[in-house]
Amino acid sequence: MVQPSAEVTLTVEDVDALLAAQHPHLRGPLRLVANGWDNEVFRLGDHLAVRLPRREVAAELIENEQRWLPELAPHLPVPVPTAVALGVPSRDYPWHWSVVPWFEGISAADAPDQVRDGFAPQVADFLSALHVASPVEAPHNPVRGVPLRVRDDAVRERVAGMPALQAIWEDALAAPEWTRPPVWVHGDVHVGNLVVNECGALSAVIDFGDLCGGDPACDLAIAWTGFTAAGRAAFRARLGARYDEATWRRARGWAVAMATLVRGDPALRAMSAHALTQLAGD
Repeated sequence: MVQPSAEVTLTVEDVDALLAAQHPHLRGPLRLVANGWDNEVFRLGDHLAVRLPRREVAAELIENEQRWLPELAPHLPVPVPTAVALGVPSRDYPWHWSVVPWFEGISAADAPDQVRDGFAPQVADFLSALHVASPVEAPHNPVRGVPLRVRDDAVRERVAGMPALQAIWEDALAAPEWTRPPVWVHGDVHVGNLVVNECGALSAVIDFGDLCGGDPACDLAIAWTGFTAAGRAAFRARLGARYDEATWRRARGWAVAMATLVRGDPALRAMSAHALTQLAGD
């Protein structure tokens, strides 16, 4: 799948002008550090970043972050990018945008397997804290936190001709669906959204654009997309009996869905390859 084209492309000068107009006290050196699927991120000085949607479909997602992260952050065991300043639409830029903390460290996508396996229990703790009952007004996401049957057509097409993945997908579809009240779901827990400090510990979880209420199984797919068998065992052990076997079967199906969604970014392609290896050997 090719990364969608930006509907709005911003320069350093554009972002500086937005800051000057709305948050002049935060102005400082800017440089582009990420041009993702949905957002562009500019580092602002040493301690902040500016996060701006690059296409309209992402605009609502950043508003969800702005609305809900201040409520969730105090209950989570690692930092998350709660906005320190909110940008509003103007004649120069059509959507909401955020100034957020900059977290020092490296992406877990760049960390070796043994480092990722080492912080697997921390990821489990994070998800345990996040996966609490969500309110009725929590965002709905059409592709995350939903029953796997909703994703069947898209995933079935991607696993055609791959019998092992087809079998995992069929097993996940056959697992009982989540019937308990919906819980908060990050929706995009993969190694590119985990920040690791110099000691190899999880230091932040970022990119809550897919935040929603629903089935937590999609978040648990990190067991295959992020860890080896050793890390997966530590991850599941830390979570104990919190999730039943049906949830883990659905989680493995979500890992298939994510592993076969090949993107243009090299780090995400590497994640897909890792996940496919783990699913094959599990």
